[in-house]
Amino acid sequence: MTMRIGNGYDVHRLTEGRRLILCGVDIPYEKGLLGHSDGDAPVHAIIDALLGAAGMDDIGTHFPDTDPAYLGADSMKLLEKTADLLKAAGWRPVNIDAVIVAQRPKLSPYFGQMKENLVRALKIGPDQANIKAKTEETLGFTGQGQGIKAYAVALIERMEPN
Repeated sequence: MTMRIGNGYDVHRLTEGRRLILCGVDIPYEKGLLGHSDGDAPVHAIIDALLGAAGMDDIGTHFPDTDPAYLGADSMKLLEKTADLLKAAGWRPVNIDAVIVAQRPKLSPYFGQMKENLVRALKIGPDQANIKAKTEETLGFTGQGQGIKAYAVALIERMEPN
């Protein structure tokens, strides 16, 4: 069985007047992530990790921020479309692991719902998705509350023909 690994990264500025959406969860906070879509940085990193593993370019190739169709887009729907692209190319996710880097708000209370959203979108088992968060001890733009970034890694495998 052929397996491949990919990694992804995304970052968005925090700004007033936007909702904070991470892994499809609307998190109460005074700021949200600025972006063409909903700004869901961890999902964008996961999409890039999956596409990279399959050798299918990146999120901007498939869902460009210059396309008005993706203005305000629900990133979880983009993740579902990414899973469909992988399947059409003969790949399926084995597992994903993501780290959200944010000084605030505290994210651990939302991990269960985040994981459920990822599992549902990718049609994988609960033990195939992991999400965690780190602060940057007040260092840099994330540590100073100016933005949120995310890293992800994905393992995919070639599907056996039916």
